[in-house]
Amino acid sequence: MVQVRSPQPVNTDGSIDLERWLDHVQETVSGLDRAVLRAACECARSADERVPTPGGSWGDGVAGHVIGLEIAEILSSLKLDQDSLVAAVLYRGVREGKIAPETVRERFGPVVAKLIDGVLRMAAISASLNPRESQVLGTQTQVENLRKMLVAMVDDVRVALIKLAERTCAIRAVKGASDERRRRVAREVFDIYAPLAHRLGIGHIKWELEDVSFRYLEPEQYRQIARLLHERRVDRDLYIDKVVQQLKVALETSHIRAEVKGRAKHIYSIWRKMQKKGLQFSQIHDVRAVRVMVPEVRDCYTALGIVHTLWRHVPREFDDYIANPKENGYRSLHTAVIGPEGKVLEVQIRTQEMHEEAELGVCAHWRYKGADVSNGPSHYEEKISWLRQVLEWHEELGDIGGLAEQLRVDIEPDRVYVFTPDGHAIDLPKGATPLDFAYRVHTEVGHGCRGAKVNGRIVPLNYSLQTGEQVEIITSKQGTPSRDWLNQNLGYVTTSRARAKIVHWFKLQARDQNVAAGKVMLERELARLDIRNVDYERLAGTANLKTAEDLFAALGAADVRLSHVVNLAQHQAEPDRDPRMPEIIPRRPGAALLRPGKRDDIQIQGVGNLLTQMARCCQPLPGDPIVGYITQGRGVTIHRQDCANVLQLSSREPERIIQVSWGPVPEKTYPVEIFIRAYDRAGLLRDISQILLNEKINVITVNTQSNKQDSTASMSLTIEIPGLEALGRLLGRISQLPNIIEARRQRTLAS
Repeated sequence: MVQVRSPQPVNTDGSIDLERWLDHVQETVSGLDRAVLRAACECARSADERVPTPGGSWGDGVAGHVIGLEIAEILSSLKLDQDSLVAAVLYRGVREGKIAPETVRERFGPVVAKLIDGVLRMAAISASLNPRESQVLGTQTQVENLRKMLVAMVDDVRVALIKLAERTCAIRAVKGASDERRRRVAREVFDIYAPLAHRLGIGHIKWELEDVSFRYLEPEQYRQIARLLHERRVDRDLYIDKVVQQLKVALETSHIRAEVKGRAKHIYSIWRKMQKKGLQFSQIHDVRAVRVMVPEVRDCYTALGIVHTLWRHVPREFDDYIANPKENGYRSLHTAVIGPEGKVLEVQIRTQEMHEEAELGVCAHWRYKGADVSNGPSHYEEKISWLRQVLEWHEELGDIGGLAEQLRVDIEPDRVYVFTPDGHAIDLPKGATPLDFAYRVHTEVGHGCRGAKVNGRIVPLNYSLQTGEQVEIITSKQGTPSRDWLNQNLGYVTTSRARAKIVHWFKLQARDQNVAAGKVMLERELARLDIRNVDYERLAGTANLKTAEDLFAALGAADVRLSHVVNLAQHQAEPDRDPRMPEIIPRRPGAALLRPGKRDDIQIQGVGNLLTQMARCCQPLPGDPIVGYITQGRGVTIHRQDCANVLQLSSREPERIIQVSWGPVPEKTYPVEIFIRAYDRAGLLRDISQILLNEKINVITVNTQSNKQDSTASMSLTIEIPGLEALGRLLGRISQLPNIIEARRQRTLAS
């Protein structure tokens, strides 16, 4: 049923009696430091006195500190801790700019400041929605994206609870506001916050949010059901009182200690059942309902037997959610019976523990019945489970702050949720860029993309988007996709959707254009990576294409990937080298060349560093049982233990057989020199070093030289790189820095 704002205790002059309010809160919150909460209330009140709340801020010009007390009172009913109540009292003052966040941190500590900051971040979602387009929340996809965005932003369960309490106060407060504002607040609460309360199992908040929202969104249907309930209210109350007394007597006679009372049916749930099952109001059985609460589970079934002894039960209207709990853990017995005067009556039977779980969000159901189906576990559900687990432990141990830290697991969302300029929520994979966003919105927006703004700030097209950001794409009517967008090393697109759209666009272009563009693209990349002496005709054959022109056309149309062709070119230029390996700096005379799969991969028992080679007869692979055979002048040959040759050798020359094993195979890196030329500026070396750090590249030597005449700087770096792909990615990242003229691999000539 609809609940109105809780009246605060007032003095004779109309001001709030703070001491009486604190007495009330202290009755429900254990361990409360009264002085700290009083100081927060006085801080909020003095801020309101300095800067009065403008009329209409909440629909009726209610002062911020009064709202804060109401939010804190709701939280006290949930038995939240002191920090949560202090944050609730101060929140409106901080949001309205009357109290500085620094003041909160200094006076009330970092925990309170962090809670307020979390609620402010959740509130940014409401601010991002266009108030003139309430239909933004109209589609199920949009609603689900916004719900997931909310949960993704919560790292402390108290933040979600404070926000729920704040929205509860907000929808109570718009009673006197305009119809447009009431509908907008109700739409947001109904679509976003009532389901969140439901998922967290906080029943009494969920029911109030649903009923008040329904009242503003469907006023005619709300009034119709309310009128029907009111018309029969006196008779229904008398009937329920008679049922309660009769049932109490029967339970006491059977020595069952029980609390029996009438159960209010909420208007929205009545309407929803009527719509879902196509029933008339007179056919709703649980308009007349009682709830029985007993100490033990066994008492539930005893009470059920007594109920069915008193009254005949309605067929197919019994559910045992104790023996067979719902997926969400909800437990109770539900039965419908033909009660006194032949009227249908619903009876719910549960223990006190089950009732508290359903009311306070410990183990209550967190899905609407049949309305929220998932195809399997997700990070969203894991996060919800984590939030509810903190609530459950809070009920048992009472320290919600410490528990949040102890239970914290790295639930890293694999999706990010961002806003369009008009408030639509778009979900993308983690690491998505503005170009991915553009193609997600519309193919033509992606094709015409020439820049992007995130929260009003210009960002590169390979910027990694974060949850909650608002993205605006800058387009040009004459804009076309760039082939650089398909270069993985530059990181412009990460989604297969965006890549497919770009590839399709290039396929539609003329072959001559693709040939010319593909040739330029390949030559530029080979020059940058310093891969020489490439025969394009042979390279085309290696790539399963007939001619070099076909190769260029395929590259230009994005039918083959540039990185794949570059790897083939590297192997053609230096066929004996590890295909992962960029050109090694020329070695000193007599220095050994590392070859993976040889000596570094073998451990020889009781012997130092010996030359090893794999036997061609059995070709052992890592993981195979192996032995070593000491040759004359060629080191140790590695055989499989079941090799016929080594079995013969071991019978003839057992002294030359030694034990060997596969050693750990660390990731190999290779030294390579790169050359960077740029217009000199402050912070240039720092920016390059940051990229090397992000790519986890080790730097062996750095040589920097500045040219005062043309204001340029030249750098030669020797770095350790795991492979050609990593080198290409690194050079691509460096090339995108401001003032960079060129970044390429440098070949060092042997002296």
